[in-house]
Amino acid sequence: MKAFGTEFCDQFAIARYVDGAWGEASVQPTAPIPMHPAAHVLHYASSCFEGFKAYRWSDGKGRIFRLHDHVARMQRSATSLRLPVPDADLLAGMVIDAVHANIDAIPEPPASLYLRPTLVGTLENIGAAAAPSSEALLYVLCSPVGDYFAGGAAALKLLVEDERWRTTEQLGSTKTGGNYAAALGPTLDAKEKYGTDQVLFCPGGDVQETGAANFLLISDDEILTKSLDTTFLHGMTRDSILKLGAELGYKISERPFTVDELLEKVKTWEACLSGTAATLSPVGTLVYHGEEILVRDGQPGPNRKKLQTALQDIQYGNREDTHGWLTVVS
Repeated sequence: MKAFGTEFCDQFAIARYVDGAWGEASVQPTAPIPMHPAAHVLHYASSCFEGFKAYRWSDGKGRIFRLHDHVARMQRSATSLRLPVPDADLLAGMVIDAVHANIDAIPEPPASLYLRPTLVGTLENIGAAAAPSSEALLYVLCSPVGDYFAGGAAALKLLVEDERWRTTEQLGSTKTGGNYAAALGPTLDAKEKYGTDQVLFCPGGDVQETGAANFLLISDDEILTKSLDTTFLHGMTRDSILKLGAELGYKISERPFTVDELLEKVKTWEACLSGTAATLSPVGTLVYHGEEILVRDGQPGPNRKKLQTALQDIQYGNREDTHGWLTVVS
C-alpha cells in the first residue's frame, strides 16, 4: 500500500452549488476537476474539508465512523467561511454513495478507507476579497490507507512554542487548509533546528494543539486536555477518547492549562496527540527553550494503548457500539 493519502479509489462523489441551490450529487470516475483560474478558492482560500474513516468488517460491509458528527462539523466550517452550507442529508448521502461505490477497495483492519469531503468556493471573481463565494463545488474522495503504526508506535518529539499561534483565534475551530498552511512553516523550522516532529502551540503559555492534532495528558486515572473554544479544532478522536475514557473510569478534565503545568505533569503523566490518522500518537520528548525534556521515560505508555484499543475495538467490530457512532454501508 502506498504512503498515507497518496492512493485513491476509482470513484468519487461530486455536487455543485449554482444559482442559489445545490444540484444533484453523482458518483463519477475520479479525475481532475476543471476550474477557472479566477475561482474564489484559488485567490481567497475559501475551502474546508473533513477527514474520517470507513472500516471493513468480516461480513463484507463497511462501517463509517462518526459520519453525522463530521457532517455537522463541516457545516460549521462552511458557515465560518461563508461558503454555501451543504445540506446534511446531501453530504451524508454523498459519503455513503462514495463508500458504496468503492466498498471492494476497503482494506481489512487495521487498514481502512480514509474519506475526504471537500468544499471549495468556485465563484469566478478576483475582486471578491471581501465577499463570499456564491458558487461552490463539493466532492468526496476515498483513499485506502494502511496501519499508521505499522512496525509499532514511535514516540514523537514536540517543540513547545509559547509565543506564536497556530492560526487565528476566529478560525481555529474551522477545518480549513489555511490553518495547516499557517502551521507548516513553524513546524518545518522546528524540524530543521531541533529535529522535532511537530510544534505544540501554546501562545502566552496556554497549551492548545499541534498543527494537525489535539493534545492530551493522561495519568493512570485522569485525562487532561484544553476545554473547547474557537482557537483550536474540536477533534472527533479527542471527543471519542474522552467519552470512552470516562467509561473506563478516568476522570475527564477539560480546562485551560499552562506550559508550567505541562512540564510538571510530564514527569509522571503520558502525553499524546489525537487524530483520525493515528488515533493516539505517543509523545516521548518535549523541546522547550532549547532544552529536551523527557515525557516519563520517553516511551509509549500503557494508558495510551488502553484507550486506543478501546476505540479501535469499536471501529473494528470487536466491541459493541453503544454510542451509535457507526454507519453501515453494504
